Amino acid sequence: MQIKRLGWLALGLAGAVTLAACGGGKSGTGGGAPAQTTATGQAEGTVTFWDTSDATNEAPSFKQLVAKFEASHPKIKVNYVTVPFDQAQEKFRTAAQSNSGAPDVLRSEVAWTPDFASLGYLADLTSAVGDTSDFLPTPLSSNQLDGKVYGIPQVTDAPALLYNKAMLTKAGVQPPTTWAELQTAAAKIKSANPGSDAYYLNAQGYFLLPFLYSEGGDLLNAAEKKITVSSPDAVRGLQDALDLVKAGSVKADATSDAYNNMMTAFKTGKAAMITTGPWELKNIKSSPLFTDGTNLGIAPTPAGSSGKRGSPVGGHNYVVYSKSASTAAAVEFITWMDSAENQAFLAKQLGLLPTRKSAYDLPDVQANPQVAAFKEIMAGATARPWIPEGGGLFAALDAEYPKAVKNAKDAKAAQNALDAVARTWKSSVVTDYTIG
Repeated sequence: MQIKRLGWLALGLAGAVTLAACGGGKSGTGGGAPAQTTATGQAEGTVTFWDTSDATNEAPSFKQLVAKFEASHPKIKVNYVTVPFDQAQEKFRTAAQSNSGAPDVLRSEVAWTPDFASLGYLADLTSAVGDTSDFLPTPLSSNQLDGKVYGIPQVTDAPALLYNKAMLTKAGVQPPTTWAELQTAAAKIKSANPGSDAYYLNAQGYFLLPFLYSEGGDLLNAAEKKITVSSPDAVRGLQDALDLVKAGSVKADATSDAYNNMMTAFKTGKAAMITTGPWELKNIKSSPLFTDGTNLGIAPTPAGSSGKRGSPVGGHNYVVYSKSASTAAAVEFITWMDSAENQAFLAKQLGLLPTRKSAYDLPDVQANPQVAAFKEIMAGATARPWIPEGGGLFAALDAEYPKAVKNAKDAKAAQNALDAVARTWKSSVVTDYTIG
């Protein structure tokens, strides 16, 4: 999921980091022709692979796998290209539209996959992939559109409450289980750790979702084509976040670089608690505070007044360009890259969560306490709406959530912000939906 560099397009985060840089598109003409091939070990050719993983923390491990693949598949050459995450969605869209320069394989964020499939940019892999029973259902579902499969899930994730054990112990508090508990604990943590904040609230759209979901809110009701982001439950969720800001014991960051600021604060002991996902484990362990992992606590994001928890499901898929001249080799490549053994390798190296059920039975996964902790988080995570327009939902959230945080003392700030989001979605994202 890779939030930090987004800027997210809108997230675009114009420099900010948000899932929004994934700006989704409208439904198009449908997926590409079926890739009538399976991984046989007999394919040959050159495969251009756009890797959207973090260039510093993650890409070196992906390069290791690519080298192993080429060694075991001498007839296939992989042209490995690192593409910045915040540029990849629009770069692929532009290349696919013009049929010029698109890669054979893209590491696609989950929200991009149904968007690109609806526009005909992705190969139909239904026949090529075959049996999908080893994949976890929710990660797999982001690859499915109109009964067809357009990719295979490479990694899955969900944000958790990460905390500095020593700082919480010094304050004599346990990891909060509700947002109300976090507000109470924050004052004690701040008092016991002068110069540090208890919780770093990152006011970017994706990180609003744990608040919305915890009160029973949601973004859309796709089945009924309704925009529900401004419902009373969703407003209560945003109000939980604003109540933390008003209490004064949390650091609220509504800047365009909020994500990177949050990570720096946590790694230097300036923030005791943050919300982020397993994609940051290697980065966090680069800090002297967390080198061996023993001081890093991982807990579910707090529940709302209803007792419900709800981190959003994120992750990435391997997809194949519909007009690839090396489809067979591309399928061979992604099938090998996404094996249970290679997913276990990435879990060991990076803390990334496998999407294959069988990977969780392998020693490298079972021996990793952080992966085990995030697996429990995933069990209660909430799937985002896997619709072609899904990536485009975050731009408005990225614009309105910071405004609400800056106006937290306004009793109508939460309702006004989410009403504005709903209107924007109705006018330019899901125009055939009703607000209700």
